[in-house]
Amino acid sequence: MGTPARVLVVDDSPTMRGLITAVLNQDPDVNVVGQAGDAMEARAAIKQLNPDVVTLDIEMPNMNGLEFLEKIMKLRPMPVIMVSTMTHRGAEATLAALEIGAFDCVAKPQPGEPRPFGELADKVKAAARSQHRFQRVQPTQPTAAPMAPAKDFRVGRKIVAIGSSTGGVEALISVLQKFPRNCPPTVITQHMPSTFTKSFAERLNRLCAPVVEEATDGARLEIGKIYLAPGGDRHMQVSNPSAPCCRLVERAPVNGHRPSVDVLFDSVAELAGRNAVGVILTGMGRDGASGLLKMRHSGASTIGQNEKTCVVYGMPRVAYELGAVEHQLPLGSIGEEILKLTAARKEGIE
Repeated sequence: MGTPARVLVVDDSPTMRGLITAVLNQDPDVNVVGQAGDAMEARAAIKQLNPDVVTLDIEMPNMNGLEFLEKIMKLRPMPVIMVSTMTHRGAEATLAALEIGAFDCVAKPQPGEPRPFGELADKVKAAARSQHRFQRVQPTQPTAAPMAPAKDFRVGRKIVAIGSSTGGVEALISVLQKFPRNCPPTVITQHMPSTFTKSFAERLNRLCAPVVEEATDGARLEIGKIYLAPGGDRHMQVSNPSAPCCRLVERAPVNGHRPSVDVLFDSVAELAGRNAVGVILTGMGRDGASGLLKMRHSGASTIGQNEKTCVVYGMPRVAYELGAVEHQLPLGSIGEEILKLTAARKEGIE
């Protein structure tokens, strides 16, 4: 990628700083230029070193990572990757950070983990070359009652399948907040650690008009419900044409991911054919591109997020280049387009 990505590592634990530094320095395209133990040290280091990317611990003394991230995004927007514990509290804080404008997150390793921070170097490099604008983003207030848009919306006989990765938290919120309470049955695979998906589903449920839940095996697809694939050791599919439902299946990772967007899209193509809409949003890599192509070949309508509004134009780019994307749109238009494609009037249903 040319010049190595210059990284500042911020964590109150010297051991954790050393581990992150050692992992990153194994990649020739990454150069850790400094370390900081708290927000004050980090502030001075950012001014002095001008790093391309910052890795930032959620929990630090004096000023926690969220508070410091707020200041970074307000005063000097730049790519920040949050480092979080695999706890419910850590997941909630990380999701808030992603809404504020953090580029991505990684989980702190568990004891005995064979490859701690295995994806961190790739995320750092993606952050360094990203075209993300890092504009100040006001966190959506989850305490407000969800508004029900499109009051005259009448759902048709279609299933919506969405795939996303890096940048997907903000993107999914943007799309799903356009959905009315009687939205089409919607299934989502977002690349995210297992501890985070339950918290993310709960957060979406507070922010959006439909019911959002972490998918369970056998959950029947219903109008007004959105199902988020749980992170961890299973993929999510849809099955059973007479009564479509979610299926969580144990299989090896696909495209390096479990759950995989391709696995979801493949199953929707087989189950629903033209009675489906596939959507691929911001993310690293190519997961979901071939599955979206399969959906389009089966007669489904397909949407891809455009380059300008993506945090990382990876998955949507590959899908577009394969010919899988029928409609390429800015993020702000995708929610409305999904409703147009799934409304009853589009199918001639009265």
